[in-house]
Amino acid sequence: MNPSVLNALLLSFLAGAATCIGGLLAFVVKKDNFAVLALGLGFSAGVMIYVSFMEMMPAAKDALGALYGANAGAWLSTGVFFGGVLTAWLIDRFMPSHHVHADALEKKNKLKHLGIFTALALAVHNFPEGLATFMASMENVTLGVSIAAAVAVHNIPEGIAVALPVYHATSSKSKAFWYSALSGMAEPVGALLGFALFRSLLSDAAFGVMFSLVAGIMVYISLDELLPTAHEYGDGHRVIWGVIGGMMVMALSLLIF
Repeated sequence: MNPSVLNALLLSFLAGAATCIGGLLAFVVKKDNFAVLALGLGFSAGVMIYVSFMEMMPAAKDALGALYGANAGAWLSTGVFFGGVLTAWLIDRFMPSHHVHADALEKKNKLKHLGIFTALALAVHNFPEGLATFMASMENVTLGVSIAAAVAVHNIPEGIAVALPVYHATSSKSKAFWYSALSGMAEPVGALLGFALFRSLLSDAAFGVMFSLVAGIMVYISLDELLPTAHEYGDGHRVIWGVIGGMMVMALSLLIF
């Protein structure tokens, strides 16, 4: 295999594996420390909301605007964003744990559902990032390393977002770790797809639509799942500071990288 292809695949794998670091960080606190759980869930919501509106939506708008014009690109990216919200609602509505009334669910089951749902959404989010890392690395190794580093920094808090609720629900460190790890492995899968298609079948339109759709999914998860669950385990001020902290960490990672 071409060394440049191997380097691109390796960078995508390392960027995705950063979710494992987040998964390990979730075990630093005691499992029964629900105040930290509330803070952590708020932090996760802050990460997902900030990255959706400050990174993914502008990227989608630019990509679609370059193809169809600024006005049409703005309308299209906005429409797909709310399509992502609807998609997330449909997934949430028909997931098995929601076949019974929410009030009848034990808190542990709700937390496990939350962790799995978050892992799925972040896997979808990480897929185009892996594709982008691969394609950038094929063009310029230095650029690829920069993108991989930025993605890796972003993936650490995302790993926490997956592992924390799963750990509290199952008391299993291994399950929490592997859920967070698997959500990040969507990145090398995206890179492999990039290698298979080798850019010929990929377009800016596909990237724009994907980023808008995933942004809508992530905002829905934050507002409908992460924040309500956080409020069940801690007071409102602690949750809000968690949200602000998550936004600050993500903002700094975007500014630095």
